Amino acid sequence: MFDITHEDIKAILDTVVLSRDPLVFRMIPAKEKKKYIILCMIIHYFEKDKQYSEKEINDILKPIFEDYVMIRRYLIDYQFMSRTTDGKAYWLITDLSEFERFDIKKMV
Repeated sequence: MFDITHEDIKAILDTVVLSRDPLVFRMIPAKEKKKYIILCMIIHYFEKDKQYSEKEINDILKPIFEDYVMIRRYLIDYQFMSRTTDGKAYWLITDLSEFERFDIKKMV
């Protein structure tokens, strides 16, 4: 989708991340590439093959960024997650192994 370099990820860590543990973002940039990098970091807080309720999704996202509803919507829009039409169940549709370099828990 985007050509993302190590420097792009470092720039996000240096300018947008308030805390790495726990992960907290200062803001969500308007630029699509930066937003995508942030979402690539957030998806590591979800488990593959697990269904989440909207409340469970919100509980995971609330500490990460104040506008957790926007983040939830972006996860769907950028096709990291899917949901039922009634919004009662959410699940990860992304293969996390393809995004390991974005896993903030593994970054030094």
